Amino acid sequence: MTWLRAFGEVVRSGLTIEETRLEPLLALRTAAGVAIVIGPALWLVSPAYAASAALGAYSAGGATFQRTWRPRKVIALGAGAGLALSTFVGYLAAGRLVTFLPLLAVWAFVAGMAWAVGSTAGIVAATTVGSMLVTITLPTSVGRALEHAGVIALGGVAQAVLILLFPIRRWGAHRDALADALAAVADYARRLRHDPAAPFDPEPLMAARDAAAVTPSQARTRPPVLHGPRGLAERIRPVVAALADPDVGAPTEGPGRDRARELLDAAADVLDAVARSIRRGTPAEVRPGSSDVLRVDEEHEVLEGPARQAAERLVELLGEALEIAGSGGARGRTPTLPGPAGAQFLVRPTMFRLVPVVLRAVRRELRRDSPVFRHAVRLAAVATLGYLIAARLPLGHGYWAPIASVMVMRPDFHRTYARAVARLAGTLAGVALATGMVRALGPDAHVFGALAVVSAGLSYTLIRTGYAYSQCFTAAYVVFLLGMGGQAWEQTVPERVVLTLLGGALAMLAYVVFPAWETPRLPGRLADWLAANGRYAAAVLRNYAEPTREHHADMRRALLASREARAAWQEAYDRARREPVRPRGLTSREAQEAQEALKGFGRAAMLMESHVPRADSRVVPEAERFAEALEADTAQAAADVREHRNPDWGRVEEALHAWEGAAGNRSPVVRREAELQKQALEDLATAVSRTPLERDVGSAREEQRVRAAAAAEGDGSGPAHRGG
Repeated sequence: MTWLRAFGEVVRSGLTIEETRLEPLLALRTAAGVAIVIGPALWLVSPAYAASAALGAYSAGGATFQRTWRPRKVIALGAGAGLALSTFVGYLAAGRLVTFLPLLAVWAFVAGMAWAVGSTAGIVAATTVGSMLVTITLPTSVGRALEHAGVIALGGVAQAVLILLFPIRRWGAHRDALADALAAVADYARRLRHDPAAPFDPEPLMAARDAAAVTPSQARTRPPVLHGPRGLAERIRPVVAALADPDVGAPTEGPGRDRARELLDAAADVLDAVARSIRRGTPAEVRPGSSDVLRVDEEHEVLEGPARQAAERLVELLGEALEIAGSGGARGRTPTLPGPAGAQFLVRPTMFRLVPVVLRAVRRELRRDSPVFRHAVRLAAVATLGYLIAARLPLGHGYWAPIASVMVMRPDFHRTYARAVARLAGTLAGVALATGMVRALGPDAHVFGALAVVSAGLSYTLIRTGYAYSQCFTAAYVVFLLGMGGQAWEQTVPERVVLTLLGGALAMLAYVVFPAWETPRLPGRLADWLAANGRYAAAVLRNYAEPTREHHADMRRALLASREARAAWQEAYDRARREPVRPRGLTSREAQEAQEALKGFGRAAMLMESHVPRADSRVVPEAERFAEALEADTAQAAADVREHRNPDWGRVEEALHAWEGAAGNRSPVVRREAELQKQALEDLATAVSRTPLERDVGSAREEQRVRAAAAAEGDGSGPAHRGG
């Protein structure tokens, strides 16, 4: 992508209104927290203290809107404590540049490294840098600095108390994550009716798994309805895929295909009903027609063989889902704490036990090629440089420039530039709106305090609709706070616009000077995904060779690792497509074709997982040899992809040929699925081929496209397995 096109994408992304469900009650509660601290501080003390209290309450309230699975009151308290600490430490070093600039650089670097823990930690840490830059101008002594730090922390306490006293949708985020996972599987079932090779994005399942991890104290209060449906969604997904697939499930045409479409439609209806039940905390309601479809008639059932097995398994799983959702929000027994035999719930570390986890995460990112490390370096450099430049300009409130830089910078190119554009646009609109109101109303600290609270509430309301629109009311909020403190609008408005422009320009320039492009990293990400998919496929095959509990646990771990590798690839691929960088190692076409091939490989393994035998079932000894060959070849191919060499599947071909020649092939369905895996691997080799003299890339790609077109027309020659 050229720089001109990249800038066009940046502008569109920065000014796009994101379609999301607004949460006015949450915004009202958080704005009330700002009002609670501004009012008494303004009435009993001074506008300066009111500004400090407003900073703590506003920033702590904003932190609670970030996506996190920890209790919101803990996030508010943590944000308030971090803001208070940065304020006090910043004041102690604020006397001279020789002491303050190193502190600012170190603090900004640590805030940037907080992205190693997650986006919520990174955003909250960035607000502490802004707090340090703003509030060091307010106190006049160490005692006053302590007072201001205490008032800022009090803002976080106020938000936490409101969350405790007025809870809104307890476990709401966790319910939404689980409901989204079930709804995603429902949508997948509907798409499978018309496209048996429809793709599936596992991100909702990954988010539901993250939401399911709780601390022991949370496990004691978690609603019973949140305990089981995630596992059912995980098990239903391969079953519906196997039912719809013409190679291992229902036939391409005829009564069997019609029956499969009916079952998929009914399954989607049931899953949607369960999702609504979990999201709202009410019993599930399913249409009578769907219930009738889900009755498998022993005598008149048209599906046979593996397709019938998949249908019966699907009906069984949907019955379990309805049984769980039928309880609604009723309380059940207290879950048992994890014991030596294994945890009954996914364990999330407590805040104190999180410290070593954070240290390990940060240590992993302390390398030059890490995007998080490079982001931390940029953040430290831009914060100090912006502070120095703004201090030399004949403008007041010079801290606005480094604050603008710190708040818009992200570890990737696109979000940094999009937020810079959005912040400038939002600031211009916000200061224009606030300025008009200030001129019309005249100087009145109490009126400005009330307007600041209203602006904060509107900012919270629009926080998920787009950064530009939330920033508009954030800018108005700041102007009203300064007006409350006695600052004339003629001074504050031009300064804020100019310094915001300066800060945004510095943030953009920093990424050009010290970038963290994802484009050169694509071959490595693809290799990681290939190796993880190979381990997952091999783990599934070993369950056929020896169906034991240990092999089943290995398969589950390999599946989760494969999803993580796919998510890392997808994130890198999405970022690389929007970077103004020439492809290195993989062209955009090669990356797209390789992605489709690996999705097909993963889908073939998922289809195989849907038929994994039970412990008392007959085994398939040929699967063990194929698993070893598959794992070895994919591991070697991953190294070849990193080194830009052609992958080779010699061991896989030999093992598959031996399987075909084995006496008494007892599992033709499993072998057919193994053939689908080999076909996907050949498609991958075609996509990443680098030596046309050794491989006729053009003819191979043309053959791949013809095969995909034939499958799309439904001529029975085999579908192009695109799903992951």
